[in-house]
Amino acid sequence: MTESWLLISAFMVFIMQAGFLCLETGKIRSKNSINVAAKNISDFILSTIVFWLFGFALMFGDSYNGWFGTSEFFFGEENTPYQISFFVFQLMFCGTAATLLSGAVAERMTFVGYLWITVILAAFIYPIAGHWAWASFFNPENLGWLQKLGFVDFAGSTVVHSVGGSVALAAVIIIGPRIGRFDNKHDLPAGSNLPLTVLGALFLWLGWFGFNGGSTLTFDDNVPIIILNTFISAVWGGLVSSICHYYFKRFIDVTYILNGVLAGLVAITAGCFAMSPADSAIIGSIAGLILYAGTHLLEKLKLDDALGVVPVHLFAGIWGTLAVALFADLAALETGLSRSEQFLSQLTGVAAINIYSFVASFALIKLVSIFINLRVTPEQEMLGMNISEHRASTELIDLLGTMKKQQDGGEFSSPVPVEPFTEVGQIAQQYNQVINRVNNEITQRDEAIHNFKASEKRKSAILNSSMDSIISIDFDGKIIEFNPAAEKTFGYLKDYVLNRSFIDLFIDPSEQEAVTNSLKHKFSESQGLLYNRRNTTFLRRSSGEKFPAEITITGASLGSQLKNEFTLHIRDTTRQTKLRDKLKHLAYSDPLTGLYNRTYLIESIQNTITEQEAEGLAVLFMDLDHFKNINDTLGHAAGDKLLREVAERLTQVTESSDVIARWGGDEFVVLLNQISKIDEIHAKANQVLQQMREPITLEGREINIPTSIGISLYTESQLDASKLIQQADIAMYHAKQAGRDNYQIFNQEMMTKSVRQFNFEQEMKKALQVDDQIHMVYQSKVDNNKAVTGLEALIRWHHPVEGLISPAEFIPLAEESNLIINIDRKVIKVVLQQLNQWQQEGFSLYPVSINLSGKHLVSDDLISFVQEQLNTYQIDGSLIEFEITEGVLLTDIERSIEAMTALKSLDITLSVDDFGTGYSSLNYLKRLPIDVLKIDRSFVDECANTIEDGQICATVINLAQNLGLEAVAEGVETAEQWQFLASKGCEIFQGYYFNKPMSAEDTELKLLSKQN
Repeated sequence: MTESWLLISAFMVFIMQAGFLCLETGKIRSKNSINVAAKNISDFILSTIVFWLFGFALMFGDSYNGWFGTSEFFFGEENTPYQISFFVFQLMFCGTAATLLSGAVAERMTFVGYLWITVILAAFIYPIAGHWAWASFFNPENLGWLQKLGFVDFAGSTVVHSVGGSVALAAVIIIGPRIGRFDNKHDLPAGSNLPLTVLGALFLWLGWFGFNGGSTLTFDDNVPIIILNTFISAVWGGLVSSICHYYFKRFIDVTYILNGVLAGLVAITAGCFAMSPADSAIIGSIAGLILYAGTHLLEKLKLDDALGVVPVHLFAGIWGTLAVALFADLAALETGLSRSEQFLSQLTGVAAINIYSFVASFALIKLVSIFINLRVTPEQEMLGMNISEHRASTELIDLLGTMKKQQDGGEFSSPVPVEPFTEVGQIAQQYNQVINRVNNEITQRDEAIHNFKASEKRKSAILNSSMDSIISIDFDGKIIEFNPAAEKTFGYLKDYVLNRSFIDLFIDPSEQEAVTNSLKHKFSESQGLLYNRRNTTFLRRSSGEKFPAEITITGASLGSQLKNEFTLHIRDTTRQTKLRDKLKHLAYSDPLTGLYNRTYLIESIQNTITEQEAEGLAVLFMDLDHFKNINDTLGHAAGDKLLREVAERLTQVTESSDVIARWGGDEFVVLLNQISKIDEIHAKANQVLQQMREPITLEGREINIPTSIGISLYTESQLDASKLIQQADIAMYHAKQAGRDNYQIFNQEMMTKSVRQFNFEQEMKKALQVDDQIHMVYQSKVDNNKAVTGLEALIRWHHPVEGLISPAEFIPLAEESNLIINIDRKVIKVVLQQLNQWQQEGFSLYPVSINLSGKHLVSDDLISFVQEQLNTYQIDGSLIEFEITEGVLLTDIERSIEAMTALKSLDITLSVDDFGTGYSSLNYLKRLPIDVLKIDRSFVDECANTIEDGQICATVINLAQNLGLEAVAEGVETAEQWQFLASKGCEIFQGYYFNKPMSAEDTELKLLSKQN
C-alpha cells in the first residue's frame, strides 16, 4: 500500500507539469507559446536526468556532516520497490522546482540559457538544500544539519518552492525586464488565453493534493486532514488576494485569484500535517496578502516576474515555513522544541536555504552568462520566441507575412488565404472584406475625379463672368486662379500673378504676419482671416493704393477630405465703407464738440464687454462744477466754447484706443480700454483733473473748470454698459459731496447709500405729511452758573421700519433736494406750536434756536412764512433764534444779508453755526446782521488737551467779544472743556455735560417746571 500511495501521489504531482504548461502558456503572448512548451518539457527531461545521475545522491545519500549526500548515484538498479517509489516521488518534486524558473523569465530568456539554469538548479541548488532539511526521509539515520536543529518543512514550502523562487529572483535580476514592461505609455497584454491559465491552475491544485498528501510517504490517517488543510488554505489565499486587488483597483483580476490560490497552496505545504483547518484559513489569508504586497513590491523595484513566481513561491513559501512555528501542534512536529525555539529553527532554515539558493544561483548564472547569451536580442523578442528560438510559425504569423507581401508590392486585388474555424481565419476574412471595400472606393474615386474635371470646366465659366474678384490659392498662398474681375480690381494681369504669393502682392505689410499665420492654420485661428466668414480688411492694388474689402474664404478638396486649395471671394467695399462711415458719424457724434454721443458710447462699452471680456475697462463720468453759472453770466456762446475746450483737453490726455463722449449738457464720459492696474486709474484721473484746472479765457475773463469725476471699473461679468455708467454717475455725485474738483471710484457701499438715499427721499415726503414720524427734541444752553438760558430744537425722524434715523444721515440728502425747505417749514411750525402750548400752560419760555438751511434762507417766501407762523401761534420773535451754517452764507452773500436783515426786523436772533469750519471771512462777518457765534464741536472736543484747538476756541471767543457778539460753545462733554472755555471768556455752553437732548415732555418736566 505504501508503494502504491507514493506512485499515485507522484502521478498527481506529475500532473502539475501540465498545470504549469497551461498556466504559463495562457499568461504569455501567443508568439511565445511554443517556446513555453519547449522549455517545460525540456526542463523536466533535464531535471530527471540530472536527479537520476547524482541529484538524488546529493540529496538523500549518506550524509557528509549533514551538508550533502555521498551515495545512491545512478539510482535504481539495486533498490527496493519502496525506495524506487520514493525516488519517483522525489523526482517529481525536483521537476516542480525546476519548472518554476520558466514562468519568471518567460518571453525573453534564450532556450539554451534556460536549460543551463535548469541544470544548475537540479544539480547543485535543489539537492544540497534538500539534503539539509530532508536527508532522513530516505534513511532515518541520515540527518541534515537543519534537521538536527529541529527545522520542519513537511512538503517543501521552502525546500521546493522557495528554492525555485530564489533561483527565479536571481535570474530575473540578471536578465532584466521585457521590452515595454515598465513603459508607462504601454501595458503588456494580461495574457493570450486566460481560460487556459485557469485550467492550468486547476491542474496544479489537483496535483498539490498528491504533493502534500504523498509527503506522508504512506497512506495513513493524516492524509485526509492534510488534503483538507491544503484545500482550505488555497481558497482563502485566492479570496483575500482578489479582495485586495478589488479594494485598490475596483475590479476583479483573474490573475490575482489564481496567484492567491497558488500562494495559499505554497504556504500550507510546510505544515499541513500539523495544522487545524482554522489555522490553514489564517495561513492562506496571510499568504494572499503577502502575494498582493509582494507583487507590487516587485513592480516598484521594476523586477519583471512574468507569472508572479517570486511572490507566489518565494515569499509565500517563506511565510508558510515560518507559520509552522506559529500555528502547528508542537506535539505533531516531534522536535521537542518550544514554540520560540521552533520559530528560531524555522527562521534559521529559511534564511540558510534561501541565501544559499539565491547567492549560488546568482553566481553560477553570472558565470554562465559569460559564455552564452542568456537573453534574446530586442529584435528576436519583438518577433516572438516561437520563431526566433524554434523557427516555428503559426496561423497568425503566416497571415501577417501575406499582408506584408501585399503592402510591399502594392497589390491588393487578391485576397489572403482564410483558415476556417479559427480566430486568425476570422481576421483574414475580415481583412479580405476591407480590401474589397478599398478597391470599391478606388473605383469610386476615379469616377469622382472624372466628374471633378467636368465641374472644373463649369467653374471656369462662372469665374470669368463673376463681378466679384475670385482668387484661388494653395496651402503656400500662391495664386493658382485669378478671374477677370480680379484683374480689374487689383490692376494685375493673370499671367503676372500666377504662382506668386497672394499675401506679398495684396496684403498690407502690417497684416501679412497675421494672415500668414491664418493660412498656416487653414484659416481656423481666432486671429486674422477666418474660413467661411465675411472678413473685412484692407488690400493693396498694383499702384500701392489701399482699399477696404470683404473676403469670404471657401475650400476645395478635389474629392478628398483634405483641403487642397482655398478660394477667396473678394468684394471692393470702398463706396459702401464711405457711405457707412458718413452715416455712422451722423448717428454717433455730438454736433457741438465733435465727440461721440451717448449712443456710440453705450455700444462701445457693450462691444468691449462682449468681445474682449472687458479686461482693463474703466468708465470716467465727469461733470463740470458750476457750469450753469457760466451760461447765466457769460451767455450760452461762452458755455459752448467752454464745452469745446473741454473736449479738446480730454482728447489730449487720453489714448487713441479710448472713447470720449459727451453725455449731455456739461457731462462727459471717457471709456478707458487699456487699464491694467488700479494705479493707472488714479494717475489718469489726476491727469484729467490737472488738465481741467488750467484756466481758460472766456469773454475777457479767466475762468477755471473744476470737475467732479466718478469712476467705475468692470469687475463683474453680469455688468452691462448701462450699469457701468450708472455706477460712474453715482461715484461722480459722491465726488461732488466730497467737495467737488476731485474723483471717486465706485464701490458697492456707494450703490447701497444711493439706493438708501432714494428710499429715504421718498419716505421723507411721506413722513412730512404725517404727525407721528417727525418730532423735536430740545437741548439746553447754560451760562457759567449752569443756569438755563435757552434751548436748541433738534429734529428727529422715527422711521416706522428702521427706527430712529440720525439727522446726519437724512439732512444732507434733504439739502440736495427741495425737501430741506419742507423740513424747515415742518420744524418751524412744530417748535412754534410747542411754544404756544407751553405758553398756554403758563410756563415761562426760553428762547429756542432753530437750524435754518441755506436754500430756505434765500428762498422767496421765507420771511412771509415765518411772519405768518409767529402770528398764528402768537409767539414773539425774540423767542426764536435761527442758526445758519457758516458755509451757506458765502454762496450768495448779498441775498443772505437781505434775508437776515428781514428776519432781524421780526426781532429774531441770528447765529452763525459751526463757526471756524468754513472759509471764514472777517469782511463778510462784519457785514452780516448776526448776534451769536457758535464754536464748532470739532474744536471743543480737544480744546482742553490740544494747544491748537484751544487757541482756535480762544480766538473765536475773543473775536466775538470784539465784535459785540455772544460766543456759544457746543458739544461740551467734560468739566475740563467747560472750565477751559469759561476761563477764556465764553459765557454760554451747550452739550452732554449739562443736558442731553430731551423730548418736549421731559423738557417741560425737568426744565420749565423747575423754572416756574
